Amino acid sequence: MWSTNPLIAPGDTVILWLTREAIQPLLIEPGKEFNSKFGSYRHSELVGVPYGSKVPSRTGKGFIHVLRPTPELWTLALPHRTQILYLADISFVTAYLGITSGSVVVEAGTGSGSFSHSTLRTIGPTGHLFSYEFHQNRLNKAKTEFAEHGFDTSRVTLELRNVCKDGFGDNVLKLLNRGGEEEEEGARGARGADAVFLDLPAPWDAVESAKRVLRKDKQTRICCFSPCIEQVLRTVTALNDAGFSDITTYETLLRPHDISSVPSLPTIAEARSKIVDIEVRKEEKRVLQVMSGHRGNPGKQAKDQDGKSRDAGVGEKRKREAKDKGDSDEKGEEGKGDEQIGEVEDSNSDVGGGKRIKVEREDRAAGDVRMEVDIEPDSVARPEGLTSTSGSSAEQKILTRVMPEVRGHTSYLTFACLLPQVVETPSMRAKRQKGEKVEMNEEETQEGNFNGEVREKMSTEDESNQEENKSGGDKDGMAS
Repeated sequence: MWSTNPLIAPGDTVILWLTREAIQPLLIEPGKEFNSKFGSYRHSELVGVPYGSKVPSRTGKGFIHVLRPTPELWTLALPHRTQILYLADISFVTAYLGITSGSVVVEAGTGSGSFSHSTLRTIGPTGHLFSYEFHQNRLNKAKTEFAEHGFDTSRVTLELRNVCKDGFGDNVLKLLNRGGEEEEEGARGARGADAVFLDLPAPWDAVESAKRVLRKDKQTRICCFSPCIEQVLRTVTALNDAGFSDITTYETLLRPHDISSVPSLPTIAEARSKIVDIEVRKEEKRVLQVMSGHRGNPGKQAKDQDGKSRDAGVGEKRKREAKDKGDSDEKGEEGKGDEQIGEVEDSNSDVGGGKRIKVEREDRAAGDVRMEVDIEPDSVARPEGLTSTSGSSAEQKILTRVMPEVRGHTSYLTFACLLPQVVETPSMRAKRQKGEKVEMNEEETQEGNFNGEVREKMSTEDESNQEENKSGGDKDGMAS
């Protein structure tokens, strides 16, 4: 498979992670350059860099991550030649078909090779993949990629063939039933394929041919990948007619979540304190506007008092008026302070019954005016169901949100099972005709033959029951 060395070497295929949506493969060839909006990178500079490194650009204004290829990353980065399978479908198909190390898998529709790469990793060095493609250019490109990625060509067979029209042919069975030393080692299975995957525009035309290449000595499975429900209906009909059982259709949907850490929400006490501070500032501003006599421009009177008016006579007059007004305000401050400023006090102050907060501010524009506002800390009504909590709000909270999935397109997956068949030998046929019990030798009692034995026994019992019913009916007729 891909290189297992810890460092990047010339000729290696790497995955460049630019952003979450921009992932692409790169074949390392010294002397070439990779250019993007994130900077320019010479291939020779990437040689010797450990996989997974963050590589800055020569200008220092960008960076990229260089990753080791995996089937999952290759699915995200490969050049699309056809519609491909993504991780959600690939993992589900692999598990449901029972593909494991040493399995023999037949794939119709190589396409871009997304499913092929994952399958080759799953079956390991003892399995075999037969992949069929009817388009010559796509087949040649798949062969080139398998060679560049280091796959053992002895365990993958690529063939140009239209299986919908011509079937799978006899190559699969010929390779799997060559006998001799290879068959004893079990390197490529015994009597056929363990699973068949059809990614075709008309999979119902290939169902009968797929049945021929599946093993007959054990339960096997088939999967058909179709984007339209009309295709599914025709496929299900063909599977039923071909003798498949346990036919089910699934649709896999992705719902990825983004998990992030954010500051916790402020406590009730902190929110209440902030609201009180805002109300105090608003009240101070209102009082200053009333005192200055110029709503919306409290600094104008201060300018007049400093003698900055253009008309000196008018300035002196205004200065004297301001002074007289300041004296009168100072005399009546004790009696009228509460009326001008007011108190921010709630009738529900007995909820907390605590201290009063005294706020003192100094007005620079309208003279030395001291303002005091008494506020009940617990007078703010608490929302029902919420309680005040102490402590700082600097603690972090873990939140999740559903992310939009760009590659969320999926299709329908139709699965079916093919039960094992028991091949009747001449000796078994002779015993059955004589009405004797049919016993299987060690060679015939392989995995899955139990079902065939049960069916054989049931058929024998049905024949005996029919004979008894017939004889009983004859007796009843004679008696009548």
